[in-house]
Amino acid sequence: MGKRGQISVEYLIVVGFVTFLIVGILGVAFFYASGIRDEIKINQLNNFANKIISSSESVFYAGSPSKVTINAYLPAGVKVIEITSSELIFDIEISSGLNRISFSSNVPLDDTQGSSLSVSEGLKRIEIAAQLDRVSFREV
Repeated sequence: MGKRGQISVEYLIVVGFVTFLIVGILGVAFFYASGIRDEIKINQLNNFANKIISSSESVFYAGSPSKVTINAYLPAGVKVIEITSSELIFDIEISSGLNRISFSSNVPLDDTQGSSLSVSEGLKRIEIAAQLDRVSFREV
């Protein structure tokens, strides 16, 4: 009778240890997965901003009335897009909270002529046009 009780206790100890090990591995996996998701968002935002800025510089140096339409992907989590005279500023929500990321341009930027860039996630068609003293944007 005593042998069956001992086997049951040993079985419970092994099952408990395996359960603890699996829960620990899943916890670590979820932690790293959220970090990787954040890295992907930041990389997509970098590509979005760099595409806009490099196209703006090309169009500006070509002179007025040069114009180009680009397709760029804006990731999820962007709350605000601010365009100043020489910077694109993004507020993006990641797992650690709200981050503000700024991208500078060598040419003057302007967003007062039309609609500003929307913050909805997805592929954007953006028309970039050279003016006499600046570059203007509009989403098409």
